[in-house]
Amino acid sequence: MSRRAESTGPGAAIPALCVAVALLAGPPAACGDGRGGTAPREETEVNEPRPDGEVAVVAGGCFWCLDAVYRRIDGVTAVRVGYAGGHVDEPTYEQVCSGETGHAEAVEVTFDPGRISYREILEIFFAMHDPTTLNRQGADVGTQYRSAIFWRDERQRDEARALVRELTDEKVFDAPIVTEIAPLERFWAAEAYHQDYYARNTQQGYCRLVISPKLSKLRARFAHRWREPIR
Repeated sequence: MSRRAESTGPGAAIPALCVAVALLAGPPAACGDGRGGTAPREETEVNEPRPDGEVAVVAGGCFWCLDAVYRRIDGVTAVRVGYAGGHVDEPTYEQVCSGETGHAEAVEVTFDPGRISYREILEIFFAMHDPTTLNRQGADVGTQYRSAIFWRDERQRDEARALVRELTDEKVFDAPIVTEIAPLERFWAAEAYHQDYYARNTQQGYCRLVISPKLSKLRARFAHRWREPIR
């Protein structure tokens, strides 16, 4: 992890997010099964202007799952999967899966702050993965699957810290939250075949056994935010 990253203190279980616990059973299939690609990565600079909205970058397990969820959230205008938090330029999927580049599989979520807040984006993030398992989400194991929030400015940093404190104080989870909170340096877009992966591969094992059930549960939890997925 980055030297500037922070891990949160002891955690435990906010009533509004208790449903998250039901989502955290280890999945029967794994995301990283060796698919590859060698096309150069597209880079997003931290301060790149985003006239269409604010940007959040988070990581928490396989990025296919994060991507599928956020595409269905009202107020989100664009989603890209990619790699953040590492030390190698233009990383490929195979390099990231090796665990040697320091990157996490992440999603870049562009949203309209007039329709959904950064805090709400983070609340959904904490409801869709287990922030108490270090470098692991179910069957996906490795630093590339770590739980992380990559902040773009001090306001995002402070909101992330505040939410983690609240989750900890309200004992939402039964174990300490280990989510990394670190400044975003670069986001590298993943290979094209990873983008909107679930929509094009709904019968693939991981999509069918892990992502589909999670979408059903999150749809019930965030019914007021659910909509048809953006493409």
